[in-house]
Amino acid sequence: MQQQTPYNNMNQMAPNMNHGGHELFDLHEVLACTINVLDQFMIFRQFVQDPELLDILDHQYSFTLYHYNLTAECFTTGQKPSQETQTYMIRNLSQPIYGIKPTQPKKPNQSLADVKDAGISAHMLGLIKSHASLLTMTSVEVTNPTVRRVLASQVQNFIEMAYEIFLYQNRNAYYQVPQLDTADMQKMLNTFVPAQGMPQMPPNNRATIH
Repeated sequence: MQQQTPYNNMNQMAPNMNHGGHELFDLHEVLACTINVLDQFMIFRQFVQDPELLDILDHQYSFTLYHYNLTAECFTTGQKPSQETQTYMIRNLSQPIYGIKPTQPKKPNQSLADVKDAGISAHMLGLIKSHASLLTMTSVEVTNPTVRRVLASQVQNFIEMAYEIFLYQNRNAYYQVPQLDTADMQKMLNTFVPAQGMPQMPPNNRATIH
């Protein structure tokens, strides 16, 4: 009688068991951190004053909640979720404003009365950027192909969400972007050039196995 090995049983494995041990811990971290983002946005909402920032917060909350549900579903079942992943669209896409103009020095809040949109949007940006990094690092470690694709599809969307918050901050001078002078910038831009032609790869010296 042929002995069954774990490798032989892989194709017979139930979809919801198609996970490596390390992957389980990573997905728990992703889902827990997604909940943290959602809960923090809920807390921030009561302090937002600018209607534009409130619209961004609500839009990103809904998008994050939708993909939390998709991720939780496919993680539990190991199969394609019942709904498709979505693409996040920035509603007010503007060009970045470069340069520095004088602003009031920053300092820690002395009370909740000091909470302003500048600080709230900075917290939002930090959360979304961190989550984009976490999704990227986790998706390359996941063994279940469906879960991997669901996570990977969210990375670009969270990058867009972070960029949307940056643009909001930039328009309001909360996040200013200095530039190098023209000469230094030109030198930096010309540091790299495309490769010419196809490089000649050396032969592989591995001995032939007969």
